[in-house]
Amino acid sequence: MRKTWTSTLVWLIAVSAALLLAWVAPNETRVMGQLPVLTVNIPDRQAMALPHGLPAERTLALITFRGTQQASIEGWIHGLRLKDDPTIVWVRMPVLNDPGDADKRSALETKLSRKYAADAEHDRLIPVFTDREQFVRAAGLNGTDQVYAVVLNRQGEVLARVEGGFDAGKAQNLRETLLAQNF
Repeated sequence: MRKTWTSTLVWLIAVSAALLLAWVAPNETRVMGQLPVLTVNIPDRQAMALPHGLPAERTLALITFRGTQQASIEGWIHGLRLKDDPTIVWVRMPVLNDPGDADKRSALETKLSRKYAADAEHDRLIPVFTDREQFVRAAGLNGTDQVYAVVLNRQGEVLARVEGGFDAGKAQNLRETLLAQNF
């Protein structure tokens, strides 16, 4: 009788441990990251909910944290031929610390709008005013020192992510993820 109880107890402990490990184990979203739910003002002053308002089910977001990172982003735009390839939906996403004041935020938006005044550039601009560090943690990024090319879906899941300047191998991985079909 005692052996039966011991076996049952060991079995229950093993099942409980397995369930606990399954619950706490990282899933793909936890590993790759998740775009935080935010409301942003796109340059024409319309509010847009992120990530649901992304322009496509799979969107390439070119994320920067500093103005000095623009050269790296231009490398991705040129390297992926984004201006000539209609099969890839992409946006520029500068992530800025929220100044906490509507007038200061508006001044920054105006500055960005002037910088990307061309219609094609203007339409792709999605400035994000938030706490940068929280954004970095949520999106699964490694910090603000590098630029990121990130494939996002409308649920905000990070499907692919690369950091740093353009690299042909990384670009191929991004392209495959962007063009992959969900079955």
